[in-house]
Amino acid sequence: FFRGYVDYLVSFTKINQSEGPGAMSVLRLCTRSCSNHIFSSTYLPLLQAQSVALANCIHTTAIRSTFWEKEKKSGYNTKITLPSRKELIVEGLRELKEEIKLWKEEMKEKLESDPILVYRPGEVDVVFNFKEDNALDRWVVTTDADHREGKSIAKLELSAAGAGLFHGSVNSEHVKDGVIKRTGYANIRTKRVRRSFKRESAFDWTQYNTLVMKIRGDGRNYLINLHTEGYFDLQWNDVYHFVLFTRGGPHWQMVKIPFSKFFLSSKGRIQDRQGPIRLDRVTHFGFSVGAKKHMDGPFRLEIEYVGLEFDPNHNEEFAYEMYKTDKYIAAT
Repeated sequence: FFRGYVDYLVSFTKINQSEGPGAMSVLRLCTRSCSNHIFSSTYLPLLQAQSVALANCIHTTAIRSTFWEKEKKSGYNTKITLPSRKELIVEGLRELKEEIKLWKEEMKEKLESDPILVYRPGEVDVVFNFKEDNALDRWVVTTDADHREGKSIAKLELSAAGAGLFHGSVNSEHVKDGVIKRTGYANIRTKRVRRSFKRESAFDWTQYNTLVMKIRGDGRNYLINLHTEGYFDLQWNDVYHFVLFTRGGPHWQMVKIPFSKFFLSSKGRIQDRQGPIRLDRVTHFGFSVGAKKHMDGPFRLEIEYVGLEFDPNHNEEFAYEMYKTDKYIAAT
């Protein structure tokens, strides 16, 4: 078997005095644990050569991509069956009327050109109000069970008070597949902001510096997520977080969080190099709840509205001090 393996290596090599010393080292390493009678004079010139260059080399090592991302969902949407071209054409014609209507509204707003010029202190501009019609259609609910990675369940409904009710149960028991090690989460987030004809857009919150919410929780800690999906693949998973501490009980809670307090993460990992959030590139807004051992069970978060405010007394640009480090020590 070993002789056949060496024959395979030799068949893909050629002696060259200036290229490829790596393959020669591999062959010499293979001979250390074998008896000398295995090798005939066929291999002696090869073993005595100083260097070897590989011709038509076949690589069997799996590719490790440190930076490049193949798709925005990082493999989670590979099992989705894409519609055929005919189905896309039929669906596009069906939605054409609504897209033209949306385009007319965009043109009307552009011609009127009536932006907000004065942001009065203490005045909250509501962005997401669950008392509006079809408010739930703007949100998407996901759990680990959707990807067959866990057993958590979650729903987003209207409560008796007319607010959005994010509730369910989180379970940290993961699937015994030998791959998943940690699980137990539920999440809601808004759909991607878009313009007419399916063009992607983003929220522009540059004139504000504070996030304002009216909520009623259950005592659990939740995570506020501000997605700032960028153009390049390195920025597809950029999310800014801040912890939402709820008190529990029957009383409503007013929450004011400056945008300077949010920290950057990517794929669940806090980044070494931080920076202030780009408020003109907010693509999604959402909440997450996680489960650890001894923290499994039901959760309940009631949200009446989410708004923005300009606070003239808050001058902080970014709350976290960063130290200048070499590029090979801290990465983004």
